[in-house]
Amino acid sequence: MNLFSLEGKTVAVTGASSGFGHHFAGVLADAGATVVLGARRMDKIADRVSEINDGGGSARGVTLDVRDPESCQSFLDEAKALNGHVDVLINNAGVEAGAKTYAMIDEDDWDYVLDTNLKSVWRLSKMYTELVAGGEQAEGNIINIASITAYRTIKGQFPYAVSKAALVKATEIMALEGARYGVRVNALAPGYILTDVSRVLLESERSDTFVKGIPMRRYGEFDDLDGPLLLLASDASGYMTGSTIVVDGGHICAEL
Repeated sequence: MNLFSLEGKTVAVTGASSGFGHHFAGVLADAGATVVLGARRMDKIADRVSEINDGGGSARGVTLDVRDPESCQSFLDEAKALNGHVDVLINNAGVEAGAKTYAMIDEDDWDYVLDTNLKSVWRLSKMYTELVAGGEQAEGNIINIASITAYRTIKGQFPYAVSKAALVKATEIMALEGARYGVRVNALAPGYILTDVSRVLLESERSDTFVKGIPMRRYGEFDDLDGPLLLLASDASGYMTGSTIVVDGGHICAEL
């Protein structure tokens, strides 16, 4: 028995045009899921959908602006219309305000990051829970993509780190309150993963010093997240809710 199989499941992923969401879509499809990719950049989504479908998977792209309630509802409705159910919602969409301290950001920076990284998670999760509570499917599964910055941070990550720390606490409260509706809620908190965005920092002249703070002495790769993602998305985590899985090479265990 393959506990990590997603055969017959429909998984909706926000922020799927690049980065984690782009990678997650392929991993989920390879495990058998029908994947619904949501993001504003439809050209990027279309390319990824074609890659997945041409490779034998099942994927569909849907325009999604997580800051727009109507767009969020339409995204979930279209995901449900495919197979009559949405088994997993992955709240992955996220933004940063650049390398700014709390004294440097303005209200627009704050609102942009918090609305995208935190408020949208509440909004989509509420809508998704209403879908499950409507009785057309017995249970639901929400995965929030948090970050090691919820636990360890450096200067210039405000308000991104604030939003991710709040997301970890939101995951716990949503798990407590969502259980009555049959909805599990967990989070995945990646450490410093090499992406197109993070390479600016992680491959800079500060890299040698920075990586010494990670016990495994390396940065993460996308593939390091595959196992934890499939655990949370599949029935293998059927008795897990309110948990945050940290994948960081031991970074949060290291001395400050």
